[in-house]
Amino acid sequence: MARDGDGGSVSRRGALGAVAATVGTAATVLAADPPAADPIAKVANVAGSDRVKVGLVGCGGRGSGAALQAMNADPGMVLWALADPFPDRVQSGANVLARAVEEKVQKDAAYKERFNCPPERQFTGLDGYQAVIDSCDVVLLASPPAFRPSHLAEAVKAGRHVFCEKPMAVDAAGLRSVRDTVALSKKGDRSLVAGFCWRYSARERDVYRRIHEGAIGPVRATYTTYNAAGFRGENPRQPDWSDLEYYIRNWPYYTWLSGDHIVEQAVHAIDKIAWAMADEPPLSVNCTGGREVRPDVPVGNNIFDHFGATFEYSGGRRGFHMCRHFPGAANDNSDFVIGATGHALVNGFGGVHKIVLGGTTWESEVERNDMYQQEHDELFKSIRDGKPINDGDRMTNSTAMAIMARMSAYTGQPVTWEQLWASKEDLAPPTWEFGPAIPPTPIAVPGKTKLV
Repeated sequence: MARDGDGGSVSRRGALGAVAATVGTAATVLAADPPAADPIAKVANVAGSDRVKVGLVGCGGRGSGAALQAMNADPGMVLWALADPFPDRVQSGANVLARAVEEKVQKDAAYKERFNCPPERQFTGLDGYQAVIDSCDVVLLASPPAFRPSHLAEAVKAGRHVFCEKPMAVDAAGLRSVRDTVALSKKGDRSLVAGFCWRYSARERDVYRRIHEGAIGPVRATYTTYNAAGFRGENPRQPDWSDLEYYIRNWPYYTWLSGDHIVEQAVHAIDKIAWAMADEPPLSVNCTGGREVRPDVPVGNNIFDHFGATFEYSGGRRGFHMCRHFPGAANDNSDFVIGATGHALVNGFGGVHKIVLGGTTWESEVERNDMYQQEHDELFKSIRDGKPINDGDRMTNSTAMAIMARMSAYTGQPVTWEQLWASKEDLAPPTWEFGPAIPPTPIAVPGKTKLV
């Protein structure tokens, strides 16, 4: 049954998962370890078939895209349930997917069997995600990032296969939760695929594989950019919206919901630094940032519009990153990896995948692929083959790098890897409740905002 939009009252981050008790069958998600893994033939089936039930949590554009890619990945899957805090978002997501299925059916009549999300399996409210987890074999997590730690924790506890969109957390408290959940996920036999899509791009894989094999010698430094025009703009407030609903519908503009754009968006480029450095954690970061051109809408938005970070690694190596939201300025999304004997240049959107060594330039000729689709192709193949894949460690570390960079920029202080993990930072509001007003969070002031 679809739920109403009130979502209940939830006091703090740790209690968010507690609303699962209102959904029923909550005892199954409270086990200390994931259920014993079964072959795919033994998972809950649809009408006695070998169909795999898939649920989507978060029905925005990225979530709907992930659901369609999951449907394309495996003829034996069925999109079985949807969840979003708001009824209109669930309905719009269902409509988008239904239209996409109608188009597919024109060429393959059997494709209609991959979509079966009637209204009684379209859940709303802040607790709707739990109903999806309870009823599905595979869960796609694409809600605003602040909710990701609790959603991921419940999905893993329930023994589900998971596609988890990036970033995985927005603060130190959520990051520790994700770390613990990843450790738990390794005890089971389920796949955990992260939404760091460039790791699934064929040409990026070709270049970074060669870098790791020594094509440019030991890596000395990496510089990545994520310079963009910005987010989509305000969703204007409606008379019946509470403060929390307004914030969630404009979530990219609030640090406590998105982590700021360096965490929510530019984390892709920071993940490239991690990739170049073979996923070795940095020792520390020194980052600067601020608000140069960002307007005061949505109301109370508190994110910066530019960052510049320097990550320090052992042996004097460095990782440099720049990102900005300057409408009208030049955009760029590039990676420069500098080794002892050569360098690599990568711009996935621009079709640049080069390694330069001496006077010779090599360019990848690997066939280009749809990296978003590849994530799901590999996820569902791992399920069918009974050979789980787990992106947990690297997805946690890349998210951690972005969060520590934001911490450094907000405070004006260098932040070490140890300080990040020991931080008491918890950006969750006093209450997750649609009724009372939520006080605005002040914009960080470097040199005055404290590192906690």
